[in-house]
Amino acid sequence: MNKQQQQVIHIPPNPPVSPTHQPTEKVYAALIEPKHANTIIRRLNQIAPLQNLQHLKRIQKKQLQGGKPELYVVLCLASENETQSNRMPPDVEDIVNSYHLTPFITEVNKYAALSKEEWEEQCKLWPTSYHPPTYNIPGITGFSEEDSKAVFNFMKSTVELAKSGDHLIVNAAMIVDPLVGQIIASACDEVCSWHMGTSKAKTETCDFKQLEGFTSHDDANVTAKDIAFLSNGSANNLQQCYKAVSCLNPWWFAQQSFHSSPCYCHPLRHAAIVAIEASAARDRHLFPGSGHNEKSYGVDCNSSSSGSLAKRQRVDLENVKNRGEQDANTEGSNSLGRPYLCTGYDIYLIWEPCAMCAMALVHQRIRRIFYALPNPETGALGSVHRLQGEKSLNHHYAVFRVVMPELEFPVER
Repeated sequence: MNKQQQQVIHIPPNPPVSPTHQPTEKVYAALIEPKHANTIIRRLNQIAPLQNLQHLKRIQKKQLQGGKPELYVVLCLASENETQSNRMPPDVEDIVNSYHLTPFITEVNKYAALSKEEWEEQCKLWPTSYHPPTYNIPGITGFSEEDSKAVFNFMKSTVELAKSGDHLIVNAAMIVDPLVGQIIASACDEVCSWHMGTSKAKTETCDFKQLEGFTSHDDANVTAKDIAFLSNGSANNLQQCYKAVSCLNPWWFAQQSFHSSPCYCHPLRHAAIVAIEASAARDRHLFPGSGHNEKSYGVDCNSSSSGSLAKRQRVDLENVKNRGEQDANTEGSNSLGRPYLCTGYDIYLIWEPCAMCAMALVHQRIRRIFYALPNPETGALGSVHRLQGEKSLNHHYAVFRVVMPELEFPVER
């Protein structure tokens, strides 16, 4: 196992855009002597402030081959139709003449970067500043070695949960309380199963090989290679089994005939949804008698003002830290406050969730989502859509892809 290849990659709310595809603004710039840099910048900030380009750094530093640095400064804005022959503001011209500068027109990014990846692309054009989102969720700026190890361990546990007999491939979900390192709930896809709908998260699922309707997909070879680590079967069998993954093929159930089978079919019981249900059942068990309107929730259900958002999402930190102790003694005191939905929790998934699951996790106030494999056709968190970047939503989580190459090779080829 090559641990150096393991990665936890942040999926930003918006896809990174090349500077050539971002709106740009024309500015006057010039090469200056390093010893004059502070004086020139102070003066320019007074007479030609970059009010609408506050993300732009005034100085660009280039390192020459011999080791000597070159400094370029943004003098002032230039209109779209201006050329080098046009006159600059008189005060700026005074600086140009005083320091014998040779101004030229260049382009810089007009808007601030929305992600670290976009910022890196912007800096190839001209240095800009990047400020991470105000919801400073741990992991967006990187993970410590200890946190990375925990992420990999939880993902491995999710992979084990997804393994099934008879080469059946299903998605798996695991909800985790990161503060105490405790698994809150876990589940697999239950779109089709032998049981008739119970509240249990772990149930025996139907053998999809007995059902009809499997056909070869154009991308079956690629998908089989990605998911082969979940089974000891051959790649040929995997090509047939991956269609049972609900988020990859949410309409698969509609193509099947169940009238002659004892299978129970429910199109909404994706792994994430079942795990959410199991988490709610756990709360009801640990906090009997707790209602949604009780103060122990820390929720103002009747308030609709924007100022109540933080209150609706508030969780008692002491209650969270004591969940592990209470789980060990479920018959103990129930005086601890019931958590509000899944606030502060993380969820681990094998596949990137579809739009239904991703939106359900918004409503549950999940803090972070980790998935191992992309969902190229229906993925809602990077592949097709980026729900985490939808500004109209009242909750935003951070999304990460966990790359574990040692798990992605089929046993048989």
